[in-house]
Amino acid sequence: MSFNIGGRPIGPGSKPFIIAEMSGNHNQSLDRALELVEAAAESGADAVKLQTYTADTITLDVRGGDFEIRDEASLWSGKNLHDLYKKAYTPWEWHEPIMRKAKELDLICFSSPFDESAVDFLDGLGVPAFKIASFENNHLPLIRYAAKTKKPLIISTGMATLAELDEAVKVARQAGCSDLTLLKCTSNYPATPQNTNVVTIPHMRELFKCEIGLSDHTMGVGTSVAAVALGATVIEKHFTMRRADGGVDSAFSLEPEELKSLIVETERAWQSLGQISYGPTEAEEKSLIFRRSLYIGQDMKAGDVLTADTLKIVRPGKGLHPRHYEVLLGKQVSRDVSKGDPVDWEMFT
Repeated sequence: MSFNIGGRPIGPGSKPFIIAEMSGNHNQSLDRALELVEAAAESGADAVKLQTYTADTITLDVRGGDFEIRDEASLWSGKNLHDLYKKAYTPWEWHEPIMRKAKELDLICFSSPFDESAVDFLDGLGVPAFKIASFENNHLPLIRYAAKTKKPLIISTGMATLAELDEAVKVARQAGCSDLTLLKCTSNYPATPQNTNVVTIPHMRELFKCEIGLSDHTMGVGTSVAAVALGATVIEKHFTMRRADGGVDSAFSLEPEELKSLIVETERAWQSLGQISYGPTEAEEKSLIFRRSLYIGQDMKAGDVLTADTLKIVRPGKGLHPRHYEVLLGKQVSRDVSKGDPVDWEMFT
């Protein structure tokens, strides 16, 4: 299942692949977009991701009815879809300078295409992978078209039923995608830890036999760390320079220092996985001396009987194992012993 994107390995044997999702947090400023690229690189992210669409490739310019967001709980309540996407989109002429800046900083840059023309455009720019957004995971013609490029494909699973995911995966594989990653995703903004259900990650890996990650819309880094502990090999997080600056996705995006924390803590989580192991590790060998063992608690003469006052279970660990405590109580020592002597079998011969 393991493979690489832009030369960076993806899989359980490598640290988590961290994608910093710019989305519309450039606030329609190319200078800010380039600043975000620099911040992502400085934070230690592996990749920065864009979204490639126009308002006209993603929706219709229609007012009212189905084309107005009416969910009062939504960050975008009351917005018209065409207006929202026109505000959030990344101008296509920005892609090349953004990708050039990323390359200068040894940062991978790729994007989410939202229609076939975006796939062609991005392929022409030489992107190393494609990401299918959650809201597009039912767009089977788009998945098929992107998969035919034979480039790695990342698909977010938000809202998809198991049957829909199975269909999307089959379409991708039949079209030629061999390097596939599914991202567990909850498509509300922000998501809560309670509705993220990261225990699904190992189940997805078992079912689909591909790399599994998390597209994390929760606040903070705890959910991503938990996902890595459950086997996630890719983490995607929206990021911004400052949430206070506003923007379509800023409310649930990480700031640069938080992105650094995400990268550090997910790598620590990955490092801690190790393998099934019992008993002292090599690093613990020197600490064995500080475990408890049996010691003489008072000076004793040959023939004296061990009691609770004269036989102690204490640190350090050079005496006999505490499992012998009850057996030795009441036994006579065969020679003089001093307080602080480690108990050994020769004391009773």
